[in-house]
Amino acid sequence: MRERLWQRVQEAPGGPPKGMKRPATQWVKPGLIGRVKHLRGEQDLRHASLQDFREGGPQ
Repeated sequence: MRERLWQRVQEAPGGPPKGMKRPATQWVKPGLIGRVKHLRGEQDLRHASLQDFREGGPQ
């Protein structure tokens, strides 16, 4: 899964959304749907781990 995701990231690099400033983040163009496990009650995806991903959504 890691290799598939890294290949997808390399194929479709993108820029950050307007107003988003996170210098150590690698942005990807829309088109992936991910399933993540995260801390309960958190509004942000802090400490999230990717469980699975698939192609989909707007491209």
